[in-house]
Amino acid sequence: MKDLFGKAILDFQTNNAPADLITETNISEADEMRVGYLFRNYNEMPKLEKKALQLAKGKVLDVGCGAGSHALYLQEKGFDVMAIDISENAINACDLRGLKNAKVQHLLDFEGEKFDTVLVLMNGTGIFGTLAETSTYLQKLKSLLNPNGHILLDSSDIIYMFDQDKDGSYQIPANGYYGELTFTISYKNQTEEPFPWLYLDYNTLQNAAHANGLKCELVLEGKHFDYLARLF
Repeated sequence: MKDLFGKAILDFQTNNAPADLITETNISEADEMRVGYLFRNYNEMPKLEKKALQLAKGKVLDVGCGAGSHALYLQEKGFDVMAIDISENAINACDLRGLKNAKVQHLLDFEGEKFDTVLVLMNGTGIFGTLAETSTYLQKLKSLLNPNGHILLDSSDIIYMFDQDKDGSYQIPANGYYGELTFTISYKNQTEEPFPWLYLDYNTLQNAAHANGLKCELVLEGKHFDYLARLF
């Protein structure tokens, strides 16, 4: 792994000639992503993220923290917050931004602490990779909760990306789940190895949560098929 996503974050933080990231999936063309967006403050965040931060309570774990914007906001509000990401470069940027407790860590390898709130934002279900791995991740997230703790997770139903027949039905692949994508990231003329990334519609998430002993409620829906869910 070249950690290009993290490199872009660190370049932006250190003013090292940052450039746009180029993202592409197996069902969409290449698209530019402005790295500065990852450094947004609370007022610049989408309403789903604002709502998640408003619902945070107690000791907080921010999973896949990226540039650390969510964790920094909560830290400034006085929360005891830990941020984890698999990107060493991203965690270096978090340290430079003043995040007190950020570490390079894969969620499935995380042990030893429990939390009142676990944040999994910016299409949090993406880290599951595939529908088949969803239960593994939900069980792990569940194991990290204190009594009365909750998971705040967002995703999108990407059914809108597929063509519709005249009868209104969508032309989705016959094999697998339509929210399973393959992502490719490029940065400064380097390209990362393709990796799986999962978008979950709410009903599928709710069914998976129930199958893993979690209650699931729809907190908020966005303008573009996105939603925030609370699992507890």
